Formats: sequence, structure tokens, C-alpha cells
Amino acid sequence: MLKSLALLAFLSLPALAVPPAHPYADAVRRRIATAQDARQTATLLPFLQDKNPAYRAAAAEALASVQDKKAVPALLPLLHDARPAVRRAAAYALGQTGDSLAVPALAQRLAQPEASALARRATYEALGRCVTKRSVSQLWEVKLPGPDSAAAPGQAWALYRASLRGLAMPEVVRRATLLLGQPGARLAPARAGASAALTRMRGQDSTLARVALPALLQAVGTDPSYFVRENCASALGRVARPAALAALLKAVGKDPDHRVRIAALRALPTNPIKVVSATRRPGKAANQVILQVKTSDTDSLRVRAAGRALSAPLPQESLTAAEWFLKTAHDTTTADNEVDRVRYAAGIAFSAQNAPHWRTRATLLQAALRHAAAEQRPALADTIRQRYQKTPNQYEKAALLTALSEDPAQFDFLAQEAALTTGPTIVPGAALAALVSLRGNKNFSAARQAAFTAALRRALASADVAQLATAAEAFGNAALVPAPQPEDLAALRQAQGKLTLPREIEAWLGLQQALDKLEKKPTPTPAPVGPASQHPIDWALVQTIPVGQRVQMTTTKGVIVLELKVVEAPGSVASFVSLLKQHFYDGLYFHRVVPDFVAQGGDPRGDGSGSTPYNLRSEFSQLTYGAGAVGLASAGKDTESCQFFFTHQPTPHLDGRYTIFAQVVQGMSVVQQLEIGDKMLRVELLKTPR
Repeated sequence: MLKSLALLAFLSLPALAVPPAHPYADAVRRRIATAQDARQTATLLPFLQDKNPAYRAAAAEALASVQDKKAVPALLPLLHDARPAVRRAAAYALGQTGDSLAVPALAQRLAQPEASALARRATYEALGRCVTKRSVSQLWEVKLPGPDSAAAPGQAWALYRASLRGLAMPEVVRRATLLLGQPGARLAPARAGASAALTRMRGQDSTLARVALPALLQAVGTDPSYFVRENCASALGRVARPAALAALLKAVGKDPDHRVRIAALRALPTNPIKVVSATRRPGKAANQVILQVKTSDTDSLRVRAAGRALSAPLPQESLTAAEWFLKTAHDTTTADNEVDRVRYAAGIAFSAQNAPHWRTRATLLQAALRHAAAEQRPALADTIRQRYQKTPNQYEKAALLTALSEDPAQFDFLAQEAALTTGPTIVPGAALAALVSLRGNKNFSAARQAAFTAALRRALASADVAQLATAAEAFGNAALVPAPQPEDLAALRQAQGKLTLPREIEAWLGLQQALDKLEKKPTPTPAPVGPASQHPIDWALVQTIPVGQRVQMTTTKGVIVLELKVVEAPGSVASFVSLLKQHFYDGLYFHRVVPDFVAQGGDPRGDGSGSTPYNLRSEFSQLTYGAGAVGLASAGKDTESCQFFFTHQPTPHLDGRYTIFAQVVQGMSVVQQLEIGDKMLRVELLKTPR
């Protein structure tokens, strides 16, 4: 009796959750993904008509990476598929081809009922990616079948996609402005797309001022989304109106989100400033630096706003302020312009003394040297060189070499450092880049041209991939090397011939672009992209990586947890996990950080020129670049390797151009704090909960 009761109790227990089978345990899914990897359109097309909707959707999305216009006729019928996921994937793939022949079918689909908001949005965006100047009006002339909650967001993002492609016109500005003014949480995606579109309106500054200014002013101060506010700040930077400047100054000083403050700093006008005097003024906080110069009222507001931002605790923000001073000069139109120059440079140099972050300090020193009078330069250059000799930070050394590029008198020192054959490769690479920048200085002495060309030739002989790319770009620029000799072309070819492909594809491309220019080729030479056969997807490894697998990255700034996107990017994830298991990433640096954009690392050289012996093929999916997306860096389609980047904020212009293989799920505040020179101490797989 007791046994019977126990059996009944056991049978009444809820069934244990059985983990779903891995998507790529399915041989058909592997075949589709393998055909995508090998760019085999003919293999993929039959799957578009498969009775299994999952295969139809997978094949359509695969064609979004292949990007073969021959597939367009087969994709068009799928816009009317019974399954929303298939319709959405087909629209995405059509948008990725960018084929204008798809425009009538996409517009027709929008004029019909659509139950799926995601499919509607994808169709709108695809239309924005495919329209031409003649057909761009389709974005707002489509007659919808009735009320549609996805119409406004879809149209806004379609306008953005069209604007990215240079199709902005006054009516596009007007339509985006109307969408930006739509109130309420439900229409937040529409405001996001419209604000992003307004940042991309090239050649429409006067229209922005006439049509969009009131809406921009309203949204930059009140919209609940930081993304909308920062986009509005960026757009206001192109509106030369007092109200726009006032709104930007307010955003720089008072917006609660650093991303908006950074966008507003970048948007502050950089027209010349009339300096009357420069004085020292201590800030309230310890070591706080406030640059105070006496200027006109309007100029004073700009300088004070940027000067206060120099003391921001977040390196991204203080660096952006320093970059503003680098771009903003004193007024040289007055009789006292040399006095102004001395005062302006002195004020900037003083701010550099106590700058809280080394990149901010190096950038301020560069700004001071750029704006300095002739009598100030020797002392400023000495200060920079002393810091260069003292710092153990290779990245700070590189930044200080860049600063010295502002002074033609530093030619010999930069040439000496560019010739170094010991120590970190980033130093001679940065020195050569600084030398090339210095050559572009209007005060460069023609007598040094032979020495400059000799430095480029040494770089070509060095076989260092970073220096090869820099030297090649200089040889291809007639303003820098007016008369390359036949032996220079031979040296470029010889250097290219010594490169190992696909590992050194980026340097190869730089050399080939220079050769194409010098040989006056009518069309660029195609890149020798590595085929799938040189590094096929490791399907055995892929099937050991659970959907939702997490990775813990311990950095010098804290812990970041990523969720791998094995379904959307199996080849990229397999490569990352394989390298991770070899401890490839442990101890590598973040070598590139662009404020309010990306933090990039994973380069074994540490200077952005390193790679693995193989390339990966791009895996474009319907994932989008929101904040914390993790993408693979590349030198062009199908050239991905080991380098990756975190996004600081939504960067929709990267969608469909760079593989997304993971998403930050914990530690976004750490991502925002990362700086050049920070390390990945350990990168490890986390145990997946059973």
C-alpha cells in the first residue's frame, strides 16, 4: 500500500524541464549555415520553399549575409509567407542586398495588413535600405490599410536607413521632425528612429534650422530617452542659431546622462575664440581644473562649459572636452592675434598639468602645442618629451608622440622613435603615424621631404604590419609624397608579397590601395578574402555551446558578463570560445576606446594590427547594435578574426555591417569605464544552470 502511494505521488510530480535540443543538432540547420558560410546562393535557394518554416526563415536570414542580388526574385514571395518570422527574415535579407528592384514589392507589402509589428518594422527598414533618390518618397506615400502601431516606428527607422545612404532632402527632414514630435511611451521607438535620422541629414543644415529646430529644442531637454536627447544634441550642432547653442550648453552642464553630455560637447561650435586673458582658477574638488579665459560672452560660455567637463570623473567625458579644445582655435583675424595665441595656449597647457586622465592630458598638450606661438613651442615640446620618457604606459607614449606631431621641429625625434626595433610595437607605429601627420603641417619644411620619404622607405623594409599600412597610405597621397620613384612601387609590391594571408589582410589592403592609386587603376583590386574552406565552422564545438551560454570577462576595471549568440553567429562564437579555451584573450589590452561609441580589444599585438592565422566570414543577423552589443572588428566584409568591441550606446549604423556575436548582460558600467590600456585579466566560460 505504501509503495502504491509512493508511486502515485511520484507520478503526480510535475515533469522535469527537458532542455531543448541544440538548434545545430539539426543537420538541415547546419547545412543552411554552412552554405551561408561558403556564400553558396544556389544551395540556399531551395530552402526558401521548404515546408518547414524554420528552414525558410533560416535560409532567408542566411542570404542576408551572402548579399547576392540573384536571390532577390526568390525572396520576394516570402514577404507574403504565412509565418511572420519568415516574412521578417525575407524583408531583412532584401534590405541587406540594397537592390532597388525590391522597392515596388516592399511598398506593396506595406500597403497590406500585417499582424506582426516586427515584420512591419523589418519591411519598412528594408525599403529605407533599397530606395533611390527617385523612389525615396515611397517611405511616406505608402497608403496603409488601417491603423498600424508599427507604422510610425517603421517609417522613422526607414528614414534613418535612407539618410545613412545620403538620401536626405527637405521632405525627409520634415517627415522625421513630425515623428520626433510624437508624444507618449508607445511612440518612443519612432522618436528614437526620427532623432537618429536627423543626425544623418547631410547637406540639410538650413532645413534643420528652419523646420526641425523647435522639435529638437523640445526633445533635447525633455525626452525621457537619453538616446533621443543625444541625437538631438548632435543635430543641434549643425544649427547655427543662438537657441541651439543655449540648449547645447545646458545639456553639457546639466543632463544626467554622460552620453548626452558627450554628444553635446562634440556638437559645441568650434569657430575661433577671441581671447583677452587667461587666468588660473581652482575648482571646488581636489585637483579640479577649470580653464578660465576672458573672452566675448558667447565664447566664454563655450570655454567654461568645456573647461568644467575636463574635470569629469569619466575619462570619456573629459577626453571629449580636451578634443574640443584641440579643434577650437583662437581668433586670428585681429591685430592682437599673437597675444591671443599665447594666452589661449597657456590656458590649455595649465589645464593639462592637473588633468585627471592621461589621454585628456596628452590631448590638451597637443592642443596647446597646436595653438602655441613660435616662442612657446620649445618649452611645450620639452614638457611632452619629458612625460614621454617617464611614463611606462605604452599607450600614453603613443598619445604623446601624436601630440608632438603638431611641431615640425620634432621631426628628427619622431623619425628616431619610428626607427625603433625593440620594445612595444605600438611606439614606433605611433611615431611613424605622427611623422605622417607632421608632414601635412603647413609649416613643414620642404628641405625635409627627402628625410620623410626615407623614413617611409625604412618602414616598408621593416615588415611591421602597422608601419606598412601607414607608409603605404602616405605613398598613395600625392600631397605627402609628390613624386614616388619606381623603386618605391617596387618596395610596396615587395612588402605586400611578404605578407601572410589571411592573417595580415589589413596591411595587404593598405598596400594594394596605394598601388592602385599610383598605378592609376580604374577600379580597385579585389581583396583576397579567405574562403570558408580555410577555416570551416567547427560544428562539433558549436553543439557543445548551449543557447544562452555566458562568459565572464575579468578586466582591470571590473567584471563583465556576456551572453553568446550561438544561434545567430555560430562560426564567430565557435572561434571566440576556441580562443578563450586556449587563454588567448587573457592579458590582452583594450587598445581602442572612442568616447560614447566603442571599447575595442582582443588584438595580440595591442595596436589594432594583430589577428589570428584565419579569417571568419561575416554573420549578419537581425540582432541590432544596442548598448552593450559585442561585435567583431573587421577590415571589410568576411575579414573578421579575434578583435571585438563593446558598444557604449545604440549604434544602428553598424547594423548589418559587423557581426554581433554576444551581448553584455552584466557589467555595463564597467564597459563605460574601460580605457585604452586596460586589460582582460581572465576570460572564461560560466557553468550553464541545469
